[in-house]
Amino acid sequence: MSEHCVQVFLRLSSEHGSEKETERIAELTDKLADAIEKHEAGEFDGDEYGGGVCRLFMYGPDADRLFDAIKKPLLASTLSKGGHAIKRYGEASDKKAKEVRIDL
Repeated sequence: MSEHCVQVFLRLSSEHGSEKETERIAELTDKLADAIEKHEAGEFDGDEYGGGVCRLFMYGPDADRLFDAIKKPLLASTLSKGGHAIKRYGEASDKKAKEVRIDL
């Protein structure tokens, strides 16, 4: 079974974000990880800061199910304003894997 991915892109106030932003993002990632676990949709794999963006990485067997699991806590956070998510239906190595962008 292929591994699907959901990446969330959150806009930051500076190159790597403020201390307050990184604290709030850590709180959000805890909520996302809990939601993914609760729905048995996959796993939260981490984050990456740089270029004025924080990218969150989540993996599981079904990108739609994974996004549905995180949608409520993600959209409830003001951090998502102006951000977007990418649902990838397939392995990262599959250059033909379908991707869908969702503006938050």
